[in-house]
Amino acid sequence: MARHAAVPETLPVGAPGKLGVLDLRFEEHGGRTELTGHYQTAPLHIPRPLYPDPEQPGMPYVMLMSSGGGVLQGDRCRADLDCGAGTTVHVTTQTATRLYRMEQDYATQLVGITAGPGAYAEYLPRATIPFAGSRFYQRTTVTADPESTVVVGEKLMAGRLARGERHAYTVYCTDLEVRAPDGRLLFADPVRLVPDERGVSGPGVMADFGVMASLYVVTAAKPAQQVADTMHDALAGAGLLAGADPLAGTGLLAGASVLPGDVGAWARLFGARSPEVEAAFFQIWDAVRRLLLGGPAPDLHG
Repeated sequence: MARHAAVPETLPVGAPGKLGVLDLRFEEHGGRTELTGHYQTAPLHIPRPLYPDPEQPGMPYVMLMSSGGGVLQGDRCRADLDCGAGTTVHVTTQTATRLYRMEQDYATQLVGITAGPGAYAEYLPRATIPFAGSRFYQRTTVTADPESTVVVGEKLMAGRLARGERHAYTVYCTDLEVRAPDGRLLFADPVRLVPDERGVSGPGVMADFGVMASLYVVTAAKPAQQVADTMHDALAGAGLLAGADPLAGTGLLAGASVLPGDVGAWARLFGARSPEVEAAFFQIWDAVRRLLLGGPAPDLHG
């Protein structure tokens, strides 16, 4: 990414509206989780947290928003979510994250999630869509107490599929790091997609699929194998397990397994189009919700 560093002819790094910051603190009060700390700078901001889920009436749903409508060259954004002991929090984004063409410099986004003892935190942003010529790096760092649960989702489209744009971005790189409170690395999942340097549409990458989605569940509330089996069963019930013909039926390919060190489980799925992937992703999330919280996931976008 550093090779693309430059001073843009547009607004430079550090100009007003280019350094987006969100610092959010959540605490439990009388069985209800409240937003007790809130600092923001443009272009990042949030509306008032809502409590729309009858199954989890004390869980706030927080929507991350950008006044810029997308990510531009020179943007440097950071969002830190501090979920205190015993909190339950759901964080998502207003819409898909659009990475616009970047002719000079690049853009970055840093996400930090800290979960205290007994906390249940979900960070499930909508899909990321890298436009042609975009250059983007994201690092998501999770610090999870051994008695907490953190659910993290990621969805990536190969480009503006409706326009026939596939893997036309310049650089798309992400790092997911999950650590113990003492800083010890529990596991990491790096993604490095640089189409001009190496193939991104072959085996072990995105093949010919247009959408990739992942769901990571870090928890000690249930045995890791049970969480993986729950994901596996949700996929099997929809006929989505790896080994099936991805060109038949749903057109999806997916699998689930235990995370390193038995700290939880994860699932990854691929599909040709966003609607089918979104539906399958919801099935996995719903199964995890039923296992860990005893109730279904709300269909927020239905």
